[in-house]
Amino acid sequence: MSTADRGNAYLEQVVAQQAVLEDDLRARRSSALGEPMPAAGPLAKRERALGSAPDRLTPGPVDVRITGFWRWKNVLVPPNAFVVHTRRGREEPLHIGLGVSFRFNPATDSFLVVPGATQTILINAYSICRELQGVLVQGYVQWIIHTFPIAYRKLDFGDPQDPMRLVNLQLREQAEAAIKDKVATMGVRDVLSDKQPIIEELTARLRAVAEGAADSDQGLGLRIVTVQIKEAVVSSSRLWENLQKPYRAEQGQIARLAELQSEEAVAQREMATERLKETQRLEYERELAELRARNEAWQFDTEVAERLRRTQRKHDDSRAVAELETETTRHALRMERERHAEEAETGRLRVEREQELKRLELDGTLDLARSQTQSDHERALLDVERTRLRADIDNQQTPASLHAKLIGLLPEIMAKLPKPDELRMVSINGGDRTTVSGLLSELAIVVGVLRSALDGDRPAS
Repeated sequence: MSTADRGNAYLEQVVAQQAVLEDDLRARRSSALGEPMPAAGPLAKRERALGSAPDRLTPGPVDVRITGFWRWKNVLVPPNAFVVHTRRGREEPLHIGLGVSFRFNPATDSFLVVPGATQTILINAYSICRELQGVLVQGYVQWIIHTFPIAYRKLDFGDPQDPMRLVNLQLREQAEAAIKDKVATMGVRDVLSDKQPIIEELTARLRAVAEGAADSDQGLGLRIVTVQIKEAVVSSSRLWENLQKPYRAEQGQIARLAELQSEEAVAQREMATERLKETQRLEYERELAELRARNEAWQFDTEVAERLRRTQRKHDDSRAVAELETETTRHALRMERERHAEEAETGRLRVEREQELKRLELDGTLDLARSQTQSDHERALLDVERTRLRADIDNQQTPASLHAKLIGLLPEIMAKLPKPDELRMVSINGGDRTTVSGLLSELAIVVGVLRSALDGDRPAS
């Protein structure tokens, strides 16, 4: 089979991968649309007839639950789905928004539920480029409902099995048309090497249709999330191979030149290695001979130096031992002198301390004697002063005071006198008792009488 008869294997592989991806998305959508089989039997039929068991209005991708009985029903919408609820006779919807649940009357109400998740559209655009060659461009577009009050009026979400099917089909057709228009103005190499112009053109057209101009209601209420071109493949296998031939030939030439250069470099390296080996062998032999000679000379020098070192070390050790012994003797003599000096200093300090103690003791004795003498002298002075003061006081007393004092002392004097055996009365005429001399004369007489009495009473020895 010739090359022209063979198909484009890479194109077939890309198309097969795209088909697998579409089947995967379709299988996921079908699993989302699947419902459990209703239970059979009279009890289940009775529950469905009475409306006591929850039931779905129509099968669809959104799990909408309807509960209640007859005209009094409730529609429970999941939080990730858009819903619009209308009633007969009203122009505006009763409820519209994301995840809005409401009461439902089947006789007058109607509602529409649309998934709010991001939608993915796979694109296979078989285009004709500027050179009139077939090119397969694969990409994908992701979009989401942005303004549901506009989207549900302008788009058809009436398919009960897949509300997004018609919208996806319309957007896919527009995307394929935009890709074909852009590829028609580009060359094959431009399409294969740079996909950014196609992405920009496709994004601009889809956003103009889906979103419209800013602050206007001309769009469809949708938002384009992302636009990507996955692959661009030439349909003709011969053209595909011809496009690859220059690069393959260039790479083959580069590989052959690299191989030749490698062989030449290997040959030169081998010769250089041989020359280097021989040179190194000669160098090694010469260096080995020099090394042997240096080793023998070094060994001889080492032996002579070792003998000299040992002799010098022996004499050095002898001198060191003698110096250490001399230093030890000097140190002992020095320590002996220091010990004698310290003992002499200690004896001198001891004598000085004893002399100082004796001097302090003598000074204390002298101070004590001096203090005693001074105290006796002061005491004598005080006695003399006391006697003088008493004499002055006695000399300064009046006869009346002396008489009164004598009278006051008479009881004490009489108490101390011995009791007389006889009483003699002596009268002295002419005496003046008012004077001191008269009083003293009377006292002298009384004392004489008392003395004579005492002498008479005393027994002869």
